[in-house]
Amino acid sequence: MRTAQLLLLAQLLLLTQLLPGRAARPKLTLPIRPDTDPLPPGGAAGCAFGGRFYALDETWHPDLGEPFGVMRCVICHCEPQRNRRGKPAGKVNCKNMKQDCPVPTCPRPTLLPGHCCHTCPKALPGPPEKSPASPFDTFEYFQDKEDNLDKPYNDRSYLSSEGLARDDARTGKLPVWVGSSDDVGYSSALLIIIVIPSPEFVALLTSGPEPWHPTSSAVAKARFTLLRSYLLFSISYERLGRPSRVRFSDPEGNVLFEHPVQKSAAPADGMLCGMWRTVSKANVQLLRGEQLRVSLITRAQPSGEVHGHILKHRALFAETFGAILTSSDPMHLGAGGMAMLTLSDTENNLHFILMARGLLEPGAGESLRVPLRVRILHQGQTLREVHANITAEDPDFAEVLSELSVHELQWLVQGQLRIVAETEGRHARQLAGTITTRRSCDTIQSVLCGADALLPTKTGAVASAKLALHENGTLEYQVQVVGTASEVVGITLETKPRRKSKRNVLFDMTPSYKDGLVSAQGTWQSPTARDAHMLLQNELFLNVATKDWAEGELRGQVISLPYSGLLARYTEMPVVLAGQLVSPPVGSGAGGHAWLSLDEHCHLHYEITVAGLGRPSDGTVSAHLHGVAELGEMGAHSHQHKRLLKGFYSTEAQGVVKDLDADLLRHLAQGSAFLQVSTKAHPHGELRAWVHIPNRCHAGGTRLSPGEAEVSEGTKTRDLEELKKDPNSCFFEGQHRAHGTHWAPEYDKKCSICSCQKRTVICDPILCQPLNCTRQVHPEDLCCPICEEKKTGQEDVKLERARDSSEGCYFDGDKTWRGSGTRWHPVVPPFGLIKCAICTCKGTTGEVHCEKVQCPRLTCANPVRANPSDCCKQCPAPEKNVPELADTMQADGPRACRFGRRWYLNNESWHPSVPPFGEMKCILCWCVSGETHCQRQECPPTACASPTRKDNPCCAKCR
Repeated sequence: MRTAQLLLLAQLLLLTQLLPGRAARPKLTLPIRPDTDPLPPGGAAGCAFGGRFYALDETWHPDLGEPFGVMRCVICHCEPQRNRRGKPAGKVNCKNMKQDCPVPTCPRPTLLPGHCCHTCPKALPGPPEKSPASPFDTFEYFQDKEDNLDKPYNDRSYLSSEGLARDDARTGKLPVWVGSSDDVGYSSALLIIIVIPSPEFVALLTSGPEPWHPTSSAVAKARFTLLRSYLLFSISYERLGRPSRVRFSDPEGNVLFEHPVQKSAAPADGMLCGMWRTVSKANVQLLRGEQLRVSLITRAQPSGEVHGHILKHRALFAETFGAILTSSDPMHLGAGGMAMLTLSDTENNLHFILMARGLLEPGAGESLRVPLRVRILHQGQTLREVHANITAEDPDFAEVLSELSVHELQWLVQGQLRIVAETEGRHARQLAGTITTRRSCDTIQSVLCGADALLPTKTGAVASAKLALHENGTLEYQVQVVGTASEVVGITLETKPRRKSKRNVLFDMTPSYKDGLVSAQGTWQSPTARDAHMLLQNELFLNVATKDWAEGELRGQVISLPYSGLLARYTEMPVVLAGQLVSPPVGSGAGGHAWLSLDEHCHLHYEITVAGLGRPSDGTVSAHLHGVAELGEMGAHSHQHKRLLKGFYSTEAQGVVKDLDADLLRHLAQGSAFLQVSTKAHPHGELRAWVHIPNRCHAGGTRLSPGEAEVSEGTKTRDLEELKKDPNSCFFEGQHRAHGTHWAPEYDKKCSICSCQKRTVICDPILCQPLNCTRQVHPEDLCCPICEEKKTGQEDVKLERARDSSEGCYFDGDKTWRGSGTRWHPVVPPFGLIKCAICTCKGTTGEVHCEKVQCPRLTCANPVRANPSDCCKQCPAPEKNVPELADTMQADGPRACRFGRRWYLNNESWHPSVPPFGEMKCILCWCVSGETHCQRQECPPTACASPTRKDNPCCAKCR
């Protein structure tokens, strides 16, 4: 009970913090978090809390937003339970840990950032206290190799993949506190984030063996990365049509998750990319225990054409080349293999591991040794040959090919080598495949900033790069440079320098740089196998030298970003975040870039990568947020409105925003919107990028028109039979709908939107937001009015003057301006419409005053709320007396209809009442033999340019 009271008090404090407003530019009081879809994916059990979904047994500290932040002294736990039907479910239980803090022995204890308990200051600060089931319980500390790099050079940005990979490494970023103390007490501390590699897994998929009978010669190779509670996967396949779904199942064959395959969700042919969101703890244990199976579903084989076990493998972290092996005999079904290859660090030795199925005869003894010959071919000529013996119990084979020649290395990177594995004897079988560079759904990119330069700079300039390594060994690159004060004289791809003033340049991109376009774009035709190996191991750097900084003004490590589901990464260049683009410009050493896109539902997807943030050179404490991502718009007179997207500690931030207002969508279409990263040192913006996304979206984040189809991907990709079997699906207007989907109902396609929430259909009218213009038009195909296109800039000038002279109020809850004297019920995300409060705009001061609604005293014994969204209860109205209902229910005459809480006789008509908006006078419902039918009033077409709705609120007429 005490915990519940604590959380209730925190929510009330948050609500009261949201209500006040001012006419001036509002302070950033609450990060409006993106709607991250807290619905359980695939029907998985768990807990929804604060707009997020947590797996069973997951723990977390609740985040109440600014100014309260994360409640470090409260730990929440998603406890597994079973509902009344015996199905697994989750229940949130939160506990206050402050009472468990030890009593400090010093007279003046201090509270360190990120901690719940006070500690004595003389001791070195350690990492934050462990919470139950902490994700850092089994982290190991690793030391980087020494490179004898002279001290004047900056090496802070280098992250080596060597020595970091461990099979048991946990997912995440490890915070390490480095501090100093003296006789007086705590002096300084620095928070360093060490990136721990995520666990990786692999699966070989073929059409056999048992319990499936081989039906195909197709082969696929799947790589998996467990990133927090997400399982990312990249799948390459041969001799297989385009799969429709990726299915995960347990050892008993029970389907745990299915991922629908999108046509455009892959960077190349023969590949598919995907993500299993919010993998439960039980399924993670199955994954780590190698108990999960993966199948590719095709139209020809709805039960799965190829299958395989997901395994851990020691070769995954080092793999830079690979091959898929198929049977040389097309009639040999169910056979296939894969090879994982990598180069030695210093010598030209090629290590490889071969995994195969179907090479041995079915029924062969587990201990029977069968001779195996592995050959490396170039244009049919054998270059290398290795012999070994394999068994059915241990069919994998590993070997090292030593001292590859220059030609062999060049053929390797160009995809001109083939690997052939064949058994010898009476029943000889052969598998073969082409060796290429590692295929992946990751994006190779780099953010170049001054803080990572060999001699650090703070000029506000930034460069952004996107690269693609093709199977023929060519490297395609695009580099954007922004904000350099002097001429760019060199753009080079380099390795890590080994000693001072000795940069090792691999490739010079400068000839492709065009100063007028401030970008370099081209193709490196002849990288070596060693170059490709280092690129895929994140061991290369890009360097931009200018006239004022000959050694390099900007530098960045080339890193592969894991697949995120954002398709814009494959088709577009990111926008560049630079200090020089802030108004006024900021001389920052940091930089960043971002991909943004609007989907068909007008939801904004964003992914931001930054570099150089959170690295103070003065030794001050840096334990706060790295930055806060904001999306804003620039008005005609530099009048800005900003919307907070997310605060982040690491170098990346991503999310989805589903409720952008009409003004911001219009600015995105016009190119006058900006993306900004603010930090503690620069609260008004340290990095900024201008964003232009052409769109035809409307208010509310919806794009609904009479002829538009359903706005959810869910029912497009689900089979009708599966929907019928889903216990959470809905049946409405003669159609089955998937849980969590949204659509425009047939009775009102223009101004209503329905959603399916666990077998319950909820329909609401679209809420039209107030517009910031004096001339409004209402197009026939839209539900809400829009601002009339301005022929001159006088409207903007008038509006800006009104805002600047405090003739209205800016309400931070729904990010809108209100006229002086306006009264309204506030809309406060994520709570929605608050009908228990009334806000008033005081025009003289520009303040918003909100007060609680005073409900009248009621004399009845059992007051009720007429609508669930109503604030005050009222005495129930006497139920409509329908004496003939009892008779007609058993008679042969037409039946009555029940709509909401009322009964209507046959042929009776009415206007439906929809909370919180009351009676919908433009919609007419009627009862026909027990079935309710509803239809929006049909309006005749108008011939004039500016029709009005003065006489008829439902239909527009010419004046």
